[in-house]
Amino acid sequence: MDKALNYLALARKAGRIELGEEPVGGAARAQKARLVIVASDASDHTWRRAKSFVAGTNQQCVKIPFTKDDMGMAVGRTSLAIAAMTDPAMALAFLKALNDPEAYGEVMENLDKRTQRIRQRQTEEKAHQRNKRFGRTKRN
Repeated sequence: MDKALNYLALARKAGRIELGEEPVGGAARAQKARLVIVASDASDHTWRRAKSFVAGTNQQCVKIPFTKDDMGMAVGRTSLAIAAMTDPAMALAFLKALNDPEAYGEVMENLDKRTQRIRQRQTEEKAHQRNKRFGRTKRN
């Protein structure tokens, strides 16, 4: 479980996480929130609000087994009830570190598909740049 909290700290340092209700709402409206996470002891209002942020979108929302204090300590705050990870690969690694595939299996599958699509696009972009650099282009 500590490994999962380390992913939160890493996401914070990398700038791949939004912390707090307003920033999470903004990221969700901008379709940047890949995974919205809510602390286990967050209020019902916060949980409903988090679900409403991602309703009707392909963004995921989960309640995690950490308290607000645990989440806050991991990211350098006193308390944190809600956060949004904006990098799908990091969000997937975070969920895998929780070691609960039954609870998060569907969400992990969705994030895995997104991560694979991103890697495919990056590979195609590298090949395109390499071909462009050496003057190779497709001719019909």
